[in-house]
This record gives sequence, C-alpha cells and structure tokens, in this order.
Amino acid sequence: MTEIALIGNPNSGKTSLFNLLTGTNQRVGNWPGVTVERKSGTVKKDKTIQAQDLPGIYSMSPYTPEEKVARDYLLGNHADSILNVVDATNLERNLYLTTQLIETGIPVTLALNMSDVLKQAGKSISTSKLSYQLGIPVVATSAVKGFGVDKAVKIAAQTTKESVSQIQYPLYDDKFEAALAEIIEILGNSVPQRSARFYAIKLFEGDVLVEEDLNLSDFQKAEIKDIITITEEIFTEDAESIVINQRYDFIERVAKMAQSQDSDFKLTLSDKIDRLVTNRILAMPIFALVMFLVYFLSIQTVGTMWTDWVNEVLFGELVPGWVQAGLDYLQVADWLESLIIDGIVAGVGAVLGFLPQIFVLFVCLGILEDIGYMSRIAFVMDRIFRRFGLSGKSFIPMLIATGCGVPAIMASRTIENERDRRITIMTSTFMPCSAKLEIIALIAGAFFPDNPFVAPSTYFLGLLAIVLSGIALKKTRVLGGYASPFIMELPSYHLPKIMTVLRYGFTKALSFMKRAGTIIFSLTVMIWFLSSYNMSFEAVETDQSILASLGQSVAWIFQPLGFGNWKAAVAAFTGLAAKETVVATFGILYHDSSQTGLAQALLGDYSALAAYSFLVFNLLCAPCFAAIGAIKREMNDLKWTLAAIVFQTGLAYVVSLMIYQFGLVLLYGQQVSLWTLVALALLFTLGYFIMRKPRQVEEDVISLETLGMVQE
Repeated sequence: MTEIALIGNPNSGKTSLFNLLTGTNQRVGNWPGVTVERKSGTVKKDKTIQAQDLPGIYSMSPYTPEEKVARDYLLGNHADSILNVVDATNLERNLYLTTQLIETGIPVTLALNMSDVLKQAGKSISTSKLSYQLGIPVVATSAVKGFGVDKAVKIAAQTTKESVSQIQYPLYDDKFEAALAEIIEILGNSVPQRSARFYAIKLFEGDVLVEEDLNLSDFQKAEIKDIITITEEIFTEDAESIVINQRYDFIERVAKMAQSQDSDFKLTLSDKIDRLVTNRILAMPIFALVMFLVYFLSIQTVGTMWTDWVNEVLFGELVPGWVQAGLDYLQVADWLESLIIDGIVAGVGAVLGFLPQIFVLFVCLGILEDIGYMSRIAFVMDRIFRRFGLSGKSFIPMLIATGCGVPAIMASRTIENERDRRITIMTSTFMPCSAKLEIIALIAGAFFPDNPFVAPSTYFLGLLAIVLSGIALKKTRVLGGYASPFIMELPSYHLPKIMTVLRYGFTKALSFMKRAGTIIFSLTVMIWFLSSYNMSFEAVETDQSILASLGQSVAWIFQPLGFGNWKAAVAAFTGLAAKETVVATFGILYHDSSQTGLAQALLGDYSALAAYSFLVFNLLCAPCFAAIGAIKREMNDLKWTLAAIVFQTGLAYVVSLMIYQFGLVLLYGQQVSLWTLVALALLFTLGYFIMRKPRQVEEDVISLETLGMVQE
C-alpha cells in the first residue's frame, strides 16, 4: 500500500481535502506518546493508497508537539510521498514549509488549494511555472468544490521514493550552498543520503533536537561549528537569520515568476467582512452576539428540544421501564435492582440526557471554525490581551478549552515565553468545556428556563476571569515580563462543509459518550454505594449514608456561597473526578434522571441565586483529575501545580461568595451581614491586585533558574 502524507499550514484546507479523499474510511486517534490528533484513512477511489493527515504546521522546526510529530514521522521513512497542501491565496508564506519538505528527500507533490478563491479575487498562479521553479509537480485544487483533488493524489502516488535521485532542491546563494556542501560531506554516512541536505540546514541553524538525535562525534561538531562561524562572518548575520533570509529570497523569486502581475489592488469579500468583524469598536459586540446565538441555539432552543425528549422520555420513562421489566423478569436482588435503577440509570442517564445540547454546541463551533471566524477572534483578543501585557497566543488554548481542558493545557506548549505559558495553564480551564456544559444546561434549565442570558454569561464570565486573572498574575514578580509575540494567519472566508462540521460534532459527542460509559459509569457505581450504605455497610436512606456523613462534614465550607446543602457539597467534590459527575451525583442523590423530576427536586433545595453561585464555583474551580494531571506534566513542578489548583479554587470561592452575598442584598433585599462585608473586602482586594502597578520583574540568575529559563 502506498502511504501519502498530507501536510500543510493551518487553515490551508488540508483536513477538508483529507475528508474528501477518505470519506468514512478514516481512523482517528493520538500519535504515540502525545495528545496530538492522528487521522489516517484509505482513499475512496483507490484502496491501495493510504492517506495520513499530519498536524497543521508552519515549519519543520520542532518548537511545538505538532511540528515534532510531523518531522519525526517524515524523517522516520514512513511516507512514500508527500502531498503538500498550500493555500493559493497566501503563496509566499505557505512555500516556506514547502522548501523544507523538498529538502527531506521525500518526493513532494504540491496541491495548490483554494484556487477557486484566488480566481474569484481576479488573480492567478501558473502551475507550470511554479512546478518548473520548485522542481515538483503542482496541481490546482479546491477541497470545497472538489476539483483537482483526485489528480493531485494520483500524481503523488506515482511520485514515490523510487524517484529520489530526480529531486531538485531549492538553490540558495553560492556562499551558503558551499557551506551546506561542506557540512553534508562532514556528515557522511551519519544521516540518510536522501535527507542529508535537510540535516545540514538544521545543523547550520542550530536545531538542538537534530544535534541530539544524530549523536555526532566531537570532531564533526567542531568542523560544523567552524563552517557556521565563517559563514556568519561572510554574511554578517547569525546562522538562523541566514537560513530564513535565504529561504525567503528563493520564495520571492519563485512567487514573482508564478503569480500574475496584476497591479490593480482589489478588496476581496474576506477583506470587506474583516473590516466589520475585526473593527476596533464593533469586533467585541459582534463576538458577544455570535456566542450568545451559539449558546441560545444549543442550550435554549434546538439542543433543548432533543434534550427534553432524551431526559423526559428516553431516560425518564422508556429506559427505566425497560430495565425495570427486565430486572423483574430475572428476579434480581433488591440491592442489584437499586444499583442499576437508582445508580447507573439515574447517574449515567442524567449525564447522557444533555448529549444533544453538546452536539449542537460543537456543530455551531465547528461552523465558526470552518468558515474562518475563530481565527479572527484570536486576532481581536490579541489586540485586547496585549494592552494588559498578555499574549494573544494564550487565546488559542482558551478556544480549545471549550472542548476539553486537557488538550487546551497541552496547547500552551506553543507559547515560547515560560511565564506566559504558566499563566495560560493556570487560567485556560476557566472556559466552560463540554463537561461543564452539562452543569450549565442543568442549572439554566431548572432555575432559569426563560432566561436566554444565563448560559452565555458563563462563557463571558470565564473569559473575564481569564483576562483579569492574567492581568493580576502578570503584575507579580515571578510571572511578570514582556508578552511573547503572536502571529496568526487570517484565512479567507468560505462556506462550511456540512460533512466536516457534522463529523466534528459527532466526534465530540462520541468522545463524551465514551467518558459516560467508562469514567462516569465507574463513579456512579461508587456514588450509589456510598449513598446507599452507612459505615456498618447496612442499607439505609440516603440522608443516613456514608456520603451524607462525608458531605455534612464539609457542607459548612459552602454555606457562605449559598449551597451549604450536603448534596451540593458532595456534587462539587465529585466534580473533581469529572465535571459531568456533578450532574450524575444529583441524579443519584435525588433518585431521578428525568429533567423535570430533577429540576423540581433542585428547586426545592436551592434558590436561583444559590444555584448560579454553585454554577460559577464549578466553572472556575480546579478542573477534573485528567486536566490536573496535564497541568502537572506541563508545569513539570509539583509546587507550581499546587499553586495553580489553589489559585483556581480560591478564585472560584471568592467570586461565588461575592455573587451570592451581593445578590442577597441587591436582589433579595436582605440586610448587610458580616459575610457581605467580607465579600466587599475581597472585592477591593481583587481590585487592588488588578489595578496596581506591575512589580519589578526579577532578572537575577536565581529567579530565572526557578522558572526554568536560561538567559545569557
């Protein structure tokens, strides 16, 4: 079977092209050892070709997990051929990766994607001239309209390793070429002959990971270092700048010859839309309106219609009835019947009941991502973040966090500045993930059924918590300093591909169901046992159970927050295992998985203000165990991990306290109490940390070593 690697810049249309090629013949998983998504599949029209969808990257310099995955895969001799997907509307920037791919020695075919968009803009690229300049086949394609894709794959399959000797590498300045030739000669048999040029350039620019992988002798290292030093003196530039400038000089010559020389500048449709959606005044109101509509559709209208049926009919009547009938027929023991009906069905059913809302939410987010709008939001947020000394790169993990906190924390690796990275890790999980969406849907549906602003408010509250926390943390001595630079491509707008969006929604829903069938299932069994037996392991009422005893011992902690009920306290603690467990715990403790029954039970125990306080606490407090584990791996320091957990939980407690105590006075007309004064004092304290002048950043060796940074 011929294996073709699909690779390109983010937003080049690579994944759309992959989905078009493979359809349902694809498998999704993670690359070994990393949480970077892996997709592979057989081509629909030729079962002898396997396509591998590599992560979207900008270069082969392994600064991020995605770039390292792509580089290791290609250099590991896995691919027979490379299909490089290039955005035709951003040719120069996309060709930077192309030059590196050609240098790997693997045959490359270039798919000039979005050619239809380029044509609509009144521009053109000569594929024959581009092919001649690069020395590789070039095919004009459009993943959206489907033309040229089959031709590109067919050519890529024909251009395999057997044609390595015919590869034409990009040619640079003679002096630089002389230096590369000498390094290749020094390397000898230390590297595969076909990728010797790639390794030579990487060693020239000082790629540490390549140096570690090759295990060169001291003599080879010294010789290469001398060549680099001499070349730097000739060019009067550092080695990395020489490589970058040589690449772009080559790319400029190639693009100038291949592109149409049209002097008339025309605003494209994307440019006209961007004038509105990235406007300094209108950008944020438009973003607020868009996210309001997303939550309105998923929580209040479209998603709710299906959720009501799943909760009330499927898990409220049908499933319990079927299970009860089956258990009666089998004449199972009472304890087993209670476990299945009151534990598993009530717990897991309460969680799965909100699956339609999660599906609709991710379909909406998938549409925004596919049309190119989310890239604009990252650009807009960078403009806001930078005013407060934060990095716009931090917003990418925040976008990812709307799906799950674990990959969001992992995505912080793309932030070079260690201090900005730690701030991002400590704050990105404030965003409502798919697990927290269950809590949002439950509280909004039970206590605020006619208020469309409650659910969206959690998204903006999480965003506000991130911004204000970032400002405060950036002003501390150990986390202060300059923000790392942020560069992001703004792809052209295009209509979303329905199948791509639906597949995205189904993938997220399936992932959610897997958690319900594994983690949530296990936890519901444990919660049922603890809520059904006392310390002597005797069957008792829920209020006399082990769980009740444990809950009552800690419930006083949440009394000032309005939910001092032991059941809410237990639910908050079980949420540390998995946030969905909060809903499952309520379903078990109140013995009802139907939305109406559970809502009525909750209304009897909590006020609307207390419920919103509970919602906010679970939104901002420490994330689930899986996310905490990710924090530990990324921080690589137990003290920093504990600091992050304490900071998140402490902030959640303070914000919930202020919401509840101020709400009692302002909304319920109660008298000012001691806790009201405490909340007021905390408000002024938070204000001080946000408004104060930044502390002088420590630049001494000790503090830099503490942060794991190296500075000459």
